[in-house]
Amino acid sequence: MATLPQLIEDDIRQLDEALRQLLKSSDATCALVIDNGGFLITHAGEAENFDLTTIAALASGAYLANQTIANLVQEENFNSVYQQGEKFSIFGTRINDDSLLLTIFEARVSVGAVKYFSASAVRRIAAQLVIAHERDPENGIDLSMLNVADTAGFFKKKA
Repeated sequence: MATLPQLIEDDIRQLDEALRQLLKSSDATCALVIDNGGFLITHAGEAENFDLTTIAALASGAYLANQTIANLVQEENFNSVYQQGEKFSIFGTRINDDSLLLTIFEARVSVGAVKYFSASAVRRIAAQLVIAHERDPENGIDLSMLNVADTAGFFKKKA
């Protein structure tokens, strides 16, 4: 079952713009859009000091564990997870059923500001994902099925 719509260059440009606006508004360091399986879709910001691929995979697992905890306490879901550190913290929030927004920010930055500005970024990203889905509703991508040795079926050159 496909989890993500097929994204074209303009979709990624729109997602990146939403991420850049989030970073500018919240003073965060880096923001990522990932799918629920932990695959990195796109990111913006200062990422040189972070292994974003691993962070995406682990943050997805943390979010899904958080959902399991929600069920155990009779909550339908917890739509966000916050991990506080001494240098950096991470705020993850649900975009839609298939994707998450992760924001990495210095400990000096208010989690409240990150949470507040993430809400508008989530709306923008979700809206762009709907546009992408409506462009070709029958064909999407399940990144868990990606064969990294042969990506020809997933990535095509622009005509």
